[in-house]
Amino acid sequence: MPVIQVQRKPLTLLERTYLPNIVAGMKTTLKHLVAPAVTLQYPEQRPAIPPGYRGAPTLVKDPDGREKCVSCQLCEFVCPPKAIRVTPGEIPAGSPGAHIEKAPVEFEINMLRCIYCGLCQEVCPEEAIWLQNTYSLSGYSRAGLVHNKQKLYEMGGTLPDAHFKWNKKKAAAEAAAEAAAHGHAH
Repeated sequence: MPVIQVQRKPLTLLERTYLPNIVAGMKTTLKHLVAPAVTLQYPEQRPAIPPGYRGAPTLVKDPDGREKCVSCQLCEFVCPPKAIRVTPGEIPAGSPGAHIEKAPVEFEINMLRCIYCGLCQEVCPEEAIWLQNTYSLSGYSRAGLVHNKQKLYEMGGTLPDAHFKWNKKKAAAEAAAEAAAHGHAH
């Protein structure tokens, strides 16, 4: 294979002293020295979060304080790094919502594995998982960054519910119970 020699012009005396490069660097430094500061006093001041930002996944409750998660496990199945683990369970029999759905016994998201893709929020039929605008998560250990159900609800809080699914189902169940009661009374 032939070797191609590249012809380079020799450096001038000024170029060999690196003065043009030093002057260019000093010009940049002086320009930033007199410009207004752009430093934020983090964490008191935070940068603006762009629309569509995908932050930390959390669990949310409906406006009445009920769990929206019905432990369908779709989020667990769709999660690419397998960061979500759901243990489904039944709602206790004495609970007002026992006839409606089921709820998770355990729900964990390993934030060390989470890639913030947002697939869990997209696939959730109940809108129980919501991506918050939280971008700075820290912990003292690996176990501290595996968020359990209680921690996820603390981070997520309550989200306005546009569907009012529980209220519709409750009204339908009450109507059915009333109809059954009237049917037995006659």
